[in-house]
Amino acid sequence: MVLMAIDHVRVYAGIPAGGPTFGLFFTRWITHFCAPAFVFLAGTSALLYARQHADLTKFLVTRGLWLIVLELTVIRVCWTFNVDFAHYMLAGVIWAIGWSMIALAGLAKLPVPVVGAIGVLMIAGHNLLDGSFWALASSLDERPWAGLWKILYFSFFAGPVTLWNGAPLMVLYSLVPWVGVMAAGYGFGAVVAEPSRGAEAPPHVREWRRRLCLAIGLGAVAMFVVLRGFNLYGDPRPWGSPPADGRPAMPLLFDFLNTSKYPASLLFLLMTLGPAVAVMPLLDHARGVLARWLTVFGRVPFFYYMLHIPLIHVLAIGVSLVTTGAVSPWLFENHPMGNPPPPDGYTWSLATLYLVWAVAVVLLYPACRWFAEVKARRSEWWLGYL
Repeated sequence: MVLMAIDHVRVYAGIPAGGPTFGLFFTRWITHFCAPAFVFLAGTSALLYARQHADLTKFLVTRGLWLIVLELTVIRVCWTFNVDFAHYMLAGVIWAIGWSMIALAGLAKLPVPVVGAIGVLMIAGHNLLDGSFWALASSLDERPWAGLWKILYFSFFAGPVTLWNGAPLMVLYSLVPWVGVMAAGYGFGAVVAEPSRGAEAPPHVREWRRRLCLAIGLGAVAMFVVLRGFNLYGDPRPWGSPPADGRPAMPLLFDFLNTSKYPASLLFLLMTLGPAVAVMPLLDHARGVLARWLTVFGRVPFFYYMLHIPLIHVLAIGVSLVTTGAVSPWLFENHPMGNPPPPDGYTWSLATLYLVWAVAVVLLYPACRWFAEVKARRSEWWLGYL
């Protein structure tokens, strides 16, 4: 969650999403771990919820629909600070999580290992489309159900989806393979929850979990290295060759790590979920001030998400006032997918980006701590939707 804010500050900084220098590449690449971990652990949380509640299907469907509505309304306004819905709608990560929850509500009727296996098959198998991806994407509008295909897989590469009122929907996060990521996380919940049902598992259970997490996580990293190293399968972008669009070539290490996020390729997910799962046993023993501080955010993730975008947007307006003496109209364009390039002279330095990120995270802490305390002492049903 803290890393995620880096990329969202970047949106208003006018800095490109990656580049050939270490600073640009790292600023974008480090945030790639966020969305896969969110979606995967949302599936894990669903299984843990099901172990204590009998209404999993209702909860997933209602919460999923709630997230979709918020993505298309409140979150869209937070990104843009405009209400020109007729010319821009956004289907971002919250949209994908919402639809994935609805899909999981149906899948969860199956045994947990079957749900996990379906998720792994979706993650591993969807890149079979790589050979025809670009040809299909370029001709998609000529085919029936083009909008559905864009929502399911092709996303913004094939252009926006035209809604019933003529408004363009920019699909940033297509549903495949994110439904699979959440289903795989649901299956992974058995590792977290079994064989012990309590938070304090005996030592032999904790050791079993540690070994299994390391095996899964490091195995995924090893698979990434082999598949990527030999360009065997799992990503439509082979590394080590000059860019086809004429852009400057990236250093080989950056090119090796530069896998496809839209839609998320098998290699992108191996590269991100592998380390995330492998590090879990280490985080299980994390103590100290920093661990307690980060845990506050983790107790109220959606509350944090809903606050951080408008806060970052307001801070960007402040930066514009301080640096130029005026508020740039560019800050009210259709961010993050429908905005034009930043005006000449606007782009921030990386130092400014990271300073604004640090300020945003510090400012969010008191509000998140307050709401975490509210959730700890109250049990109203609506708190589960925030």
